[in-house]
Amino acid sequence: MHDLVFEGATVIDGSGQAARTADVGIKNGLIAEIGHITGQAQQRIDASGAWLTPGFVDIHTHFDGQASWDQTFSPSIHHGVSTVVFGNCGVGFAPLRSGDKQRAVDDLISLMEGVEDIPGAALAEGVSFDWQSFPEYMDSLDRMPHSLDFLVQVPHDPLRMAIMGDRALAQEVATPADIDAMCRTLGEALDAGAAGFSTGRTDNHRTTAGVATPASDADARELTGLAAVFRGRERGVLQLVSDFNLLHGPEGFDAEFDLVELLARESGRPLSMTWLQRDPGGEQWRAIRARTDAAVAKGLPLSLQAGARGIGVILGLDTTFHPFMGFPGYLEVGAMPLADRAAALREPSRKARILSEKSGRLSGDGTSVPPIVDLMLAKLDLISARMFPLMTSGRRSPNYEPPVTQSFYVVAKQRSCTAIEALYDYLVEGDGSNLVHFPIFNYNDGSLAVVGEMLQHPRALYGLSDSGAHVGTICDASTTTYLMTRWGHPITDGGLGIERVIEMLTRRNARHMGLNDRGEIAVGLRADLNLIDPSRLDTGEPQIVRDLPAGGRRLLQKGEGYLGTWVAGQAVARHGEVTSTRPGRLVRLNASNSQPRSR
Repeated sequence: MHDLVFEGATVIDGSGQAARTADVGIKNGLIAEIGHITGQAQQRIDASGAWLTPGFVDIHTHFDGQASWDQTFSPSIHHGVSTVVFGNCGVGFAPLRSGDKQRAVDDLISLMEGVEDIPGAALAEGVSFDWQSFPEYMDSLDRMPHSLDFLVQVPHDPLRMAIMGDRALAQEVATPADIDAMCRTLGEALDAGAAGFSTGRTDNHRTTAGVATPASDADARELTGLAAVFRGRERGVLQLVSDFNLLHGPEGFDAEFDLVELLARESGRPLSMTWLQRDPGGEQWRAIRARTDAAVAKGLPLSLQAGARGIGVILGLDTTFHPFMGFPGYLEVGAMPLADRAAALREPSRKARILSEKSGRLSGDGTSVPPIVDLMLAKLDLISARMFPLMTSGRRSPNYEPPVTQSFYVVAKQRSCTAIEALYDYLVEGDGSNLVHFPIFNYNDGSLAVVGEMLQHPRALYGLSDSGAHVGTICDASTTTYLMTRWGHPITDGGLGIERVIEMLTRRNARHMGLNDRGEIAVGLRADLNLIDPSRLDTGEPQIVRDLPAGGRRLLQKGEGYLGTWVAGQAVARHGEVTSTRPGRLVRLNASNSQPRSR
């Protein structure tokens, strides 16, 4: 007898093959039968007209802290994800440096708050920090029940800080003894089942003190030493984010990419990197593609993590960033409750004064705001052509590919006012809750054509959701849903085809991570599944909620059209509501195992 049978589903199995109608039977957490099932079952679900897909595998999240207090991995659970990977971009919460534990904790919180925009007060209250080593961190998370499966990577910054202490924070060059100690610590984590290693090399990442992240300028000796820890191991991946010295001109690009190739060559393991159309540097993504193609032709296992849409920020009076946060007149009322603040900002005399002022510098020492913010504020009239109302009338979710005619640049021209005045009036309307969509990357030409090119690349991986991070500026956990709604159309209609989209969300990411037990609807594999009503599928509207520890604020977006998500055959979400079932576990990758190991 099956535990569960889905009857008459449109099965999109993750292989990339054409969808088909079939019944799917589940028993003991595994897919037991596919076809026409007439035998008995404890439960049958009429899936006529619905898509049945594998659960999604999100390889780029930042739940390193949230996993300590949130059993459900929200918002990923609301967008069809059944397996998450965190420890990305070189930031995380283990290992801890020895000695003054509170100092070690404070330094890591400063790092994560600055780089990933997660409130420090929420991290301080919500993360248990009942560990020292990375294996102890893994054990701590594994003791807690969760809805979804999860994997953890060893992040470079905490690793460096644990070994080098203040010298890491000062970005000193690692000594041979430092590198040996880091390598031993990384090896212990991999032996315990850590999924890989990540490093971050971008000027946009800053601690709350405004200084560069500890490993952002790690040299070739350090990087190759760490990569060599993977030699002879059958499992484990490397993940990297780099802007390839963009702010310092194109001269440094090839030297930085040489380091990427060196990491892949020395480790012998799959390496994925962030792939964006940046601004400035709008053509760099093509150079990354060309170097990647050449490296793959030489046998190096490089992949490119691509997003599903423009990548940027949501701006509002109650979000982390907005254009007026540096204006003296705004700062006078900035601490007022939102509705009162909006009313104060509508006062004609205050508005006139603020619009006559200049913004103070936001980046630099003592702040995590990256330099790119000041560069963009200095060109606000120009970049307002890429700023749009997040919600427009007649829609139940944002338009993530808006035409320039809806931009504040055009609105200002139509009103014969400046762009900054048009933005100001929109943000202070009503109770002050209006939000602005500002796609900084992947939208240089006012469309998602570049994103489409990226997603079609054979080495492209779905990534960059950053779920669990940038909680006051984005909610890109919804990109799993958006990948289906925007790119699931037939190729003739400007899409990729739904079968290819589902393959990217499932099997492709699973195999990249070395997960051979999931990512496809096939007999004998895990019953990690989504049942989706395609007629109702939508990203939903982002809302500001205050549900983090210490009353912290975040943007939350719940997908629509998900009839259910199952992990190992157990329903973790039904009709948009999270259930009390907690089948999720830490997945440990061990070289001695032919399959991932989870409890």
